[in-house]
Amino acid sequence: MDLTICVGGRPFVGRLFGCHTDMVKRTRFDDHACAIARTADLLGDWWMPLVVRELLMGRKRFNEIQERLDINRSLLSSRLARLESEGIVERIRYQEHPPRDEFVMTDKGRALWDVLAVMGAYGEQWLFDEPPEIEFYDKRSGDRTEPIVIDRVTGQPLDITTMRRRPSAGEVVSQP
Repeated sequence: MDLTICVGGRPFVGRLFGCHTDMVKRTRFDDHACAIARTADLLGDWWMPLVVRELLMGRKRFNEIQERLDINRSLLSSRLARLESEGIVERIRYQEHPPRDEFVMTDKGRALWDVLAVMGAYGEQWLFDEPPEIEFYDKRSGDRTEPIVIDRVTGQPLDITTMRRRPSAGEVVSQP
């Protein structure tokens, strides 16, 4: 499925970020056979991982997240709606007049912590010349953490040189 940016109910035509375009489309991967592609579809814009990070850090209210990220309200609203529709957060009404909701991470949402922790570790190692101003640490010991990915079956760190991809059991994949 493709997404077309519309302005005033019509497809956007003109200059966008210095490029001339007739239509701006986003390729969707939500029905792709690859789990990485589907996860990228969910977290694939630059705001979504940051919204998820704030929710995982315990911020539950719209205004808290909006102020912390300095994100446009309508943009945040659409990201939270997507997270809710995907079962990542649950919306809970905490006040009736005026209506106010909190966003609480589900088990599916809390499982994204592993993804964000490894993204952060990658960023610390490869995207900073100096150590970053903010680091994650173990709240029990106070020690800085260095997340890695461990295989649940073997208990060993994953290594791309020893891993391969194949169809799941019972799946038939045609070869080109």
